Formats: sequence, C-alpha cells, structure tokens
Amino acid sequence: MKKLLNGRIAVVGVAVTAIVAFFSFKSGDDRNFQIAKNLDIFNAIVKELDMFYVDTIDPNKTIREGIDNMLFTLDPYTEYFPEEDQSELEQMIKGSFGGIGSYITYNTKLKRSMISEPFEGTPAAKAGLKAGDILMEIDGKDLAGKNNAEVSQMLRGQAGTSFKLKVERPNVRGGRTPMEFTIVRESIQNPAIPYAAVLDNHVGYINLSTFSGNPSKEFKKAFLDLKKQGATSLVIDLRGNGGGLLDEAVEIANYFLPRGKVIVTTKGKIKQASNTYKTLREPLDLDIPVAVLVNSGTASASEILSGSLQDLDRAIVVGNRTFGKGLVQVPRSLPYGGTMKVTTSKYYIPSGRCVQAIDYKHRNEDGSVGTIPDSLTKVFHTAAGREVRDGGGVMPDIVIKQEKLPNILFYLVRDNLIFDYATQYCLKHPTIVAPEKFEVTDADYNDFKALVKKADFKYDQQSEKILKTLKEAAEFEGYMADASEEFKALEKKLNHDLDRDLDYFSGDIKKMIASEIIKRYYYQRGNIIQQLKDDDGLKEAVKILNDPVKYKEMLSAPVAKK
Repeated sequence: MKKLLNGRIAVVGVAVTAIVAFFSFKSGDDRNFQIAKNLDIFNAIVKELDMFYVDTIDPNKTIREGIDNMLFTLDPYTEYFPEEDQSELEQMIKGSFGGIGSYITYNTKLKRSMISEPFEGTPAAKAGLKAGDILMEIDGKDLAGKNNAEVSQMLRGQAGTSFKLKVERPNVRGGRTPMEFTIVRESIQNPAIPYAAVLDNHVGYINLSTFSGNPSKEFKKAFLDLKKQGATSLVIDLRGNGGGLLDEAVEIANYFLPRGKVIVTTKGKIKQASNTYKTLREPLDLDIPVAVLVNSGTASASEILSGSLQDLDRAIVVGNRTFGKGLVQVPRSLPYGGTMKVTTSKYYIPSGRCVQAIDYKHRNEDGSVGTIPDSLTKVFHTAAGREVRDGGGVMPDIVIKQEKLPNILFYLVRDNLIFDYATQYCLKHPTIVAPEKFEVTDADYNDFKALVKKADFKYDQQSEKILKTLKEAAEFEGYMADASEEFKALEKKLNHDLDRDLDYFSGDIKKMIASEIIKRYYYQRGNIIQQLKDDDGLKEAVKILNDPVKYKEMLSAPVAKK
C-alpha cells in the first residue's frame, strides 16, 4: 500500500502546486482567483501548524478531518475514500465484499463483539457459527477492547484467505464453551431477493432488498418463477431498500413498461452529468397488476422504481412517504489511489418531479438543514393526469398508518435481553416448526419475563419524564399548590410497573422474540415470513390487487367534477 513517506514534504509539495496554479489563472477570473487564494491559505495553515504547533500533528489525520468536514457542509453523500478504504467503496457500489457473511453486535457487559446473524450459505453459516457466539481471538489476536468496526475489519479480507477464529458459545448450564473454527473468506453478496413466494389468491410477492450488484437478473428469475407457480398479480416490497445502482432500477422498471419509456432524467452542472434513461428492451408483462410497498427507508434507486411506476400509472404504491433522496453520486479518481464519491446531479422521474426532500444548498443560519415545506412543493401529473408532488420522496397512493413501537421494546433490544432469550431458547430446541406456523407460547413468554426480572432490567418511562417536567413548570408558574393532589393521583397511576408493561405490550414483544428465534433457524427468509404474518401494508396491497375495478380506477385519470 502506498504511504506518504514524509508529511512535511507532502504538505510543502501541495503548497507549491497551489502557488503555481495561483499564478497560472487569469487575473480577471475572480472565481479561479478565490479558489487559488483559499488553497494557498489552507496550505499555509497546515505548514505553520506542522512547524510551530506545540505537539507534533499527524498530517494524514488532520487533513482528513478537514476534508471530511468540508464535504459534510455540502451533503452527506459526497465522501472521500483514501486508498486503504477502497474496499468499503467497492462494497457500496457492488454490494459485495470478502468476509464471513454475518452481522456482529457488541455485548456491553462482556465488552466484546458477538455473532448476531449469520447469512444463509456463507462461510459463517457453513463453519457452524451461531448467533450468540462471543468472539475471542482472530489468528491468536485477542479481541478484548476492540469495537465492532475494528472486529469487522479483521473478519474481512481477500476472498480465498483463511483464518482461525476462537469463540465462546453459551451452553445450557449457563456457562460458555470454548470453540475454534478455521474459516475461509468468500466474496459475500447480500441476497438481493431474500424471499419470494406466491401468497393467497395467487398474489406473487418479491422482497427486493438492494439495487447493488445485479438484482435485475435475480428479480427476473424470481418473477418468472412466480408466474409459473400461478401468480396473477405482484407485490414488490421495497421497504427498507436504501437503493444502489440507477441502471438496475431502470432495468426492473422495464420488465413492466414498454420499450422507449423515459424512467429517469439526471440534470447536473456539466453536460456529462445530464442523461436520460429509457427502457431499452421488450417488457416481461405489461398487464399483470402490481403494487409496490414503500416506507421511510425506501430511498434513491428504490424511489426511481416506485416513483416511475407511479408516474406512468403502472402500479399502486402502498405504505408511507419514502426517504426523499434525489441526488446522484459518481466516483472520481484522486491522487495516491483515493476516490471521491461526489454528488453530480439530481434525478427527475417521468412526471418531471424530483423527490429530493432536503435542501442542502439553503441551510439555516446554524448550519442545520430541513425538509422542503409542503407549501413550497409543486404539483406534477402522472401519465393519466393524477396529481403528484415533488420535494419530499414518493407519497403512496394508499397511506398506511405507521406502527409505533412501545418504549419498553427499545430498551429490551438495547440490553440484548430478547437476543439472550433467543440464544437460550435455541440451546433447548434443536429444531422448530416452519416459520409460517411458529409462535411464542404463553409458557415461552413467562420464561422470557423471568429472564428480564433476573437481569434487574431498568428502562425509562416517557410518561414519568413528561410528568416531572410538568411539575417543574407548575411550580415555576405557581399552580402547584392548587394541583398537588391531582399530581399525586397521576403519579400513582403512572408508577413504574414492569409486570404491567410486560403484559400490556406482550403482543409487540412476542413478535420481536419470534423474529429473533426464527432467523436463528431459517435466516432472513424466515424472518421476513414472520414479519409478513400481520403486515398492514401487505394486507392493503393484496386487497387492492384482488379488486380489479378499484385497482383500475385508482390508476385512471380523476373524473372531472361538474
């Protein structure tokens, strides 16, 4: 790996380059003058710090922080990747990396990382690693004191290389059993389609998790397989899909739209950043009814697919307003093996609208940013004449009320209590029934409650915090004397009661426990099946797909009022 041999030489070299550039500009070019002037000032500051600052500065660290802060003032997507971080950028673009194929989490009590979710068919799963395994050593190096990012970096490496991993696995006696594995790293590609199936009433379902890699190929195969199995309508689930490659979104849209349709247009400052992307092939199916599930985690390429299908009246969009990322990034090569991922343009879907929700150019006085207010958004129209708006993601045709998870559930997950219970459950149950039939019984839940109480579980109650603030305000404004009895009664009713909360929110907690247990046996596929059991968004999508008259009406031009 290339390294800077001497920080001072590098800094002086850059300064000289900037000075030469400074004198090469025309005096009348004020913009170039300002750039050269500020580059000269920046380099002079670095030189002065290196020569005179009381402590020796690390030029790589100091300048890197300066670069990162400069780029952050633009938008969070313009990033610098030095040579040693190129694998991270490659993973972002291709959706693949060399590693073992598992999520890891940090155990705050043990101060060590542990396996949280091995992916099906990856080296982690093949070797026999299980959720709950505490990571002790990698090739003899103790992992104590290392955070998740450091451990993750050690687990990754070139595909085909091997290493020895020592873990400690919880056992039924309450202790931990030392184990050692020899693992060969592979190129890990997160599955673009972790689950696809034909549901009731011949409704096909495809969960599309990413647009990185080559998901269009997987999508085509999954869709054609579902049609062979009898699917007569389709749900595309893009919830939580943060995007990826623009071309892949266009390709998948092409499966349901005629050749020659404009899917997205990019517009930037320079000519090379402005392009129009059209469907280039014959479609797979122009007639099958389609519904697309979206939420606030649906972003970028996912918004291109869902938004273009909405703008061209080809699908009903169901769920919640999408994230609102309408900015396009491209990689630009830099000296010394570095790369900058830079925002070069905005994208516009067929109606002409841009879904970008945050205006990074016009910041508040304190530097913060905010979403574009609804009052400043503009009305556009779909191909059939339906009204849609810009400035804030894709608004669904059918909005689903967002489920609010109870406060206690956040703390149960944060303290790894649901995770620890699932680990114990799996030690006692070598197998479980299929995900479709699995459920957490009352007896199982009683065992979980016992584990929570034994752990001396503590959590914040928002009602108690708000009541305390209200009391302070009442005292400050002089109302406390007259309202003291009412406050006492309210305090009694809002008293912290763990038993009551565990019983009252048992439905939500049981669902989370079931998901954690099922993915130990059936991986991501099983977890998705569990989550779809009581899914309001899916229910609405299936409902509209099973009503051809309503489906056609929703995608048609609005009837003019007399």
